[in-house]
Amino acid sequence: MNDQHDHGALGDAEYAEFMELAAEEGFDVEDVEGALEEAGHGPLPVLAVVGRPNVGKSTLVNRIIGRREAVVEDKPGVTRDRVTYEAEWAGRRFKVVDTGGWEQDVLGLDAAVAAQAEYAIESADAVVFVVDAKVGATDTDEAVVRLLRRAGKPVVLCANKVDGQSGESDAASLWSLGLGLPHPVSSLHGRGTGDMLDAVLEALPEAPSQTFGTAIGGPRRIALIGRPNVGKSSLLNKVAKEDRVVVNELAGTTRDPVDELIQLGGVTWKFVDTAGIRKKVHLQQGADYYASLRTAAAVEKAEVAVILIDSTETISVQDQRIITMAVEAGRAIVIAYNKWDELDEERRYYLEREIETEMQQVAWAPRVNVSALTGRHMEKLVPAIETALAGWETRVPTGRLNAFLGEVVAAHPHPIRGGKQPRILFGTQAGSKPPRFVLFASGFLEHGYRRFIERRLREEFGFAGTPIHISVRVREKRGAQYKK
Repeated sequence: MNDQHDHGALGDAEYAEFMELAAEEGFDVEDVEGALEEAGHGPLPVLAVVGRPNVGKSTLVNRIIGRREAVVEDKPGVTRDRVTYEAEWAGRRFKVVDTGGWEQDVLGLDAAVAAQAEYAIESADAVVFVVDAKVGATDTDEAVVRLLRRAGKPVVLCANKVDGQSGESDAASLWSLGLGLPHPVSSLHGRGTGDMLDAVLEALPEAPSQTFGTAIGGPRRIALIGRPNVGKSSLLNKVAKEDRVVVNELAGTTRDPVDELIQLGGVTWKFVDTAGIRKKVHLQQGADYYASLRTAAAVEKAEVAVILIDSTETISVQDQRIITMAVEAGRAIVIAYNKWDELDEERRYYLEREIETEMQQVAWAPRVNVSALTGRHMEKLVPAIETALAGWETRVPTGRLNAFLGEVVAAHPHPIRGGKQPRILFGTQAGSKPPRFVLFASGFLEHGYRRFIERRLREEFGFAGTPIHISVRVREKRGAQYKK
């Protein structure tokens, strides 16, 4: 497709036809284009916010994403489900990785700062390094600078806690770090954040360095994720022993993460290291937080997340968090129930009940029952991964989608609310990996009805193993008198 416009996945002819349809239905051209652009984006570039404790990282993240979502609390190590957020500045969208939620005294300060910064930097396209301008550069800051130099990622230096003119000279002293211009900022009051974000946009690539797809002919990337001790390492070792092609040492961070190139089912796959594979950093109290940071880093680099669940134990809140993280990141998903050979009849019965109730949000994901220890059913892993990837890449042509939507709406109209009946007028799939749909409607569509549409889309077009994003644009009333 040689069109250079932001049509998402629509070709020129399809786009022209679609815009004509939108105009007929009374939608604003700019609004429609905006909706397509928003839904049609590929993977977003990733910005990591790093720095030692209490320099204001989480406050800055809240400022960047424009809402108080990252937890800001005086005591360190607040357990948080999420480390990745979406943000927008000057019309460009990107992801922010917040490293604010880790324990200060886990291993002594330096080791802890280094560990959390490493995981974040590894998955990032650019880094904001936050330093407390009032305190000045400490030894810990110097250690992070060395880490950043080694990683070779673009860095924007944020001199935080500069609340007025008087603090400007404190900020200027940070030139000594050798990272270029220090941007004086007060993340608490928002002073200077705009200029800093302009610098961030210059540092971030238009699209992330990890481009998806097989166009380049590289192996597909799989992240093996799951809570600690669920058997990720054993599974990888089992898989790797069968036919390891080559171990690709990607140096550049002190942890030297290893991505394993492994041959399975006659195809080479790249298993992204979730850092559980080589446990150099033993963190006790902060383990949960580190695990989620590592998982987020692995998921960002992968196309498929194989989520490992210990079938001998009750499905936990942590399992659910990891699933949510992969779904929100929009990756293809396979659920592997490990230690299947250890189940007795009673546990198997209860597990099936748990799967029905607890795993409803990913009922569409291919499921395999495996044993990493004995190698049982390992051959089923590849077909499941291929199924999930195929669903993830599926695109429905606009004409076919609208014919389908017409039938669904005719057979199952939206419930009448307040005397009005909102209708889906038309829609398009603006992107794939994962499939992203934009529906244009005459009124607000309830959550339950959107879920129903998603279910019918899956029944009709497959989409096994992939999350589906549906956004709805409602036609603005143009001063016309609508009859009740």
